[in-house]
Amino acid sequence: MASEEQCSVPPRWRSVSLTHVEYAADDLTGQVLACTSLLPVAILVGFVTLIVFKRELHTISFFGGLVLNEVVNWLLKCIFREPRPCEGAHATLNTEYGMPSSHAQFIWFFVVYFFLFLYLRMHQTNNARCVELLWRHVLSIFLLSVALSVSYSRVYLLYHSWSQVIYGGVAGSIIGVVWFFITQEVLTPLFPKIAAWPVSEFFLVRDTSLIPNILWFEYTVTRAEARNRQRKLGTKLQ
Repeated sequence: MASEEQCSVPPRWRSVSLTHVEYAADDLTGQVLACTSLLPVAILVGFVTLIVFKRELHTISFFGGLVLNEVVNWLLKCIFREPRPCEGAHATLNTEYGMPSSHAQFIWFFVVYFFLFLYLRMHQTNNARCVELLWRHVLSIFLLSVALSVSYSRVYLLYHSWSQVIYGGVAGSIIGVVWFFITQEVLTPLFPKIAAWPVSEFFLVRDTSLIPNILWFEYTVTRAEARNRQRKLGTKLQ
């Protein structure tokens, strides 16, 4: 419990600006876009969750690309040193520089990489060809709308100018393409060796790069194993 002396001379407090997004009061659109601009944080949390529970090397590589993308963004901001629009409009900012937009660069890296993964990495393995293509197209349209929404939110909320957002999107897209092909052509051939390392076996790190559609594979294997165990349980009960 705070003492009276501490309360009489309150310290200067600062908020954790990582998730601190400001919008104009009584602006419903701004409130929605402020929540939308937090999607990169949700994506990062999702990646950490996937890595902890799946421990798949391609997912780890994807996450490594996101981290590299953020490092490049920080370097570009230090090089260009272009201030944000409407300087002083927001009380808490990670950095005073706005060129390029880190949110735009992050979300476009993620979306472009995911596009390439969806159409080049995942292949058809069952007979539901039309359904398979349909859900890919629907997911692609959804991801594109998310990227556009996050990008627009940064301009609407006066965190970035259009040029800062566009350059961020271009930088993220280029890095996404480059990192995808580095992962496919350079890192993927090394995944079997990495998965065989004692430390990888200890932490149950796995390589699924030779499985075309990991979702379908996990579904069929899990269903077959569940039915097998159910039959064994039924036999014991009889």
